[in-house]
Amino acid sequence: MPVDPAIAMLIVAAGRGARLGGEVPKQYRDLGGRPLLAQTIASAATCNAISTILTLLHPDDAASYAAAATASGVAPARLQSAHGGANRQASVRLGLEALAGNGMPADGIVLIHDAARPFLSEVVILRAILAAQQHGAALPVVPVADTLARLDASGILVDNPDRESIRLAQTPQAFRFGLILDAHRRALADQRSDFTDDAGLVSAYGLRVGSFAGDPDLFKVTLSADLERANAHLARSSETRIGIGYDVHAFTQGDHVMLGGVRVPHDRALLGHSDADPLLHAITDALLGTIGDGDIGAHFPPSDPQWRGAASHLFLEDAVRRVHAMGGRIVNIDSTIVCEAPKIGPHRAAIKARIGEILALSLERVGVKATTSEQLGFTGRREGIAAMASVSVAFSRS
Repeated sequence: MPVDPAIAMLIVAAGRGARLGGEVPKQYRDLGGRPLLAQTIASAATCNAISTILTLLHPDDAASYAAAATASGVAPARLQSAHGGANRQASVRLGLEALAGNGMPADGIVLIHDAARPFLSEVVILRAILAAQQHGAALPVVPVADTLARLDASGILVDNPDRESIRLAQTPQAFRFGLILDAHRRALADQRSDFTDDAGLVSAYGLRVGSFAGDPDLFKVTLSADLERANAHLARSSETRIGIGYDVHAFTQGDHVMLGGVRVPHDRALLGHSDADPLLHAITDALLGTIGDGDIGAHFPPSDPQWRGAASHLFLEDAVRRVHAMGGRIVNIDSTIVCEAPKIGPHRAAIKARIGEILALSLERVGVKATTSEQLGFTGRREGIAAMASVSVAFSRS
């Protein structure tokens, strides 16, 4: 499909989502183990024609956005962010100005999408791009299935409008960049701030707006029931794969061991080509198992001198990248450390936090347990430490 040299997507995520309730804005509420916004960003990134995904944020949400961007699994080079404005119209205009400042050409294409519509398919994105190329401005629509009723102020039926000419509007709405930027600048000059829809703004300034087929699954999360529907939809449209990992390292001379990316003081160290972190190695192998991609030694062979003494979080981050590239979403991890010493309890919280940081998981989705082997076997003889891990990863059904 021929595409323009510059295609960007604006994701509008600066609102507070008050109708959903709660202290956390809806775009950062949990959806299948990660922020809703992470799902939206990941969906947008399925189309490689989009080179830039710029998210408009509330000024207070920088940390929340950073966590969502990491959890999306999208390469940071494709992601940008900017502060939004007091309302949706202002946020979009600021995003367009940010793109203009970064050299977006007038004949490029920009897709403007609601953060609260997480299930954006590549098919809809391609339709949007083609519609913008054809019409200059276009919006996705879906038919109205139910009979429409117009009511008066007291709730009494007035009439039933003809639904044949009525459609439900969705996002992403698609525009030639110069066209939509000019329309927003004209609205600002006219001191008009009443537009809640970009296609409506363009139409108000006399420009024709085309349409293309939307998607019933591209619904907007507004109320609590919508969030429940989104979680149910995600569960139906995904499969869960389980991976397991196991790793062992023997003791050697030293003054600390690395466990779960945390330096734990001890009277001995662990022997290994890297930093010999058995817990991160086990988790890495478990993740690779969910995509059938060998084990840690296949990707980081001990014979390769560049990995001598390497921090094991590098191996785990590479496995995370591979899983995300296959469309996987890490749901949770559970693990067990087997040793007589050192005591894990005092370090458990730090280990959980570090693993959660690497995997972009909330702490309730990270299990870290410890046990002894009752002085039996090599761990019981204090000859080394073993670690086991299992992970669950959700993948979209093909």
